[in-house]
Amino acid sequence: EMGGLDVLTFTAGIGENDSALRQELCDKLKMFGITLDPVANVLRSKDPRTISASDSKVRVMVVPTNEELAIAQQAMSLLD
Repeated sequence: EMGGLDVLTFTAGIGENDSALRQELCDKLKMFGITLDPVANVLRSKDPRTISASDSKVRVMVVPTNEELAIAQQAMSLLD
């Protein structure tokens, strides 16, 4: 049994770039006390950022990734 939700993280192509999808998903998870900051949600950045509102009970973040690099690193580890 889960005791709640501390952090919700969006990452990779869609998670990083689709603010409407993030809003839609968070609206469906309001029972956890999630509230997005509408301005922060639409801002773009190459750095990790918090997009939850100050009164949100759950921290919501966008964490950019380099998927191609992660795949290459995993492939290289298989060759070692």
